[in-house]
Amino acid sequence: MNKDDVLNEFRAAGALLEGHFILSSGLHSSRYLQCARVLMEPQRAQRLCAALAAQVKALGIQSIDLVASPAMGGVIVGYEMGRQLGVPAIFFERVDGKLVLRRGFDIRRGARVLMVEDIVTTGLSSRECIAGIAEEGGVTVGAACLIDRSGGKADIGVPLAALTRLDIPTYPADQLPPELAAVPAVKPGSRGLK
Repeated sequence: MNKDDVLNEFRAAGALLEGHFILSSGLHSSRYLQCARVLMEPQRAQRLCAALAAQVKALGIQSIDLVASPAMGGVIVGYEMGRQLGVPAIFFERVDGKLVLRRGFDIRRGARVLMVEDIVTTGLSSRECIAGIAEEGGVTVGAACLIDRSGGKADIGVPLAALTRLDIPTYPADQLPPELAAVPAVKPGSRGLK
């Protein structure tokens, strides 16, 4: 699956939005990728995650025991990646500002874990999830995401497989270009601003 194929999947699902968006990081952008929409159809999620699983294997990431994801955005893609790779999938939830395991989830000491996200922008959630995996005794052997919107600039500390990489500019609220500042901002994500 090439970049155009991936973006066509997002367009067909109405998941590639144009406007003025406030991202989970607090940064502003003129484009937003709504992964919940692209993953709401099981066949599309299966196609995208099969291609992502192939990317993981192409990076040489093997012998995975578990997939772990940060909630909310990583829950569906993490589950489908676990299904594609034939391993269990769990997710971390934010409690009092920290990603933690709940719902009886645990990580066996020394388990080889693939961290899976929907979108990587700054890499903050990915790094937080990887830190949580380590605190639980797991070893993060790699990571995967549908879209790396940092254009490959986000450093999460482990190899990152991505279906595609986009370089979509982001801006602090006090440094918006005039054309973006002229459009009312919306916050479509699941996490509150920092």
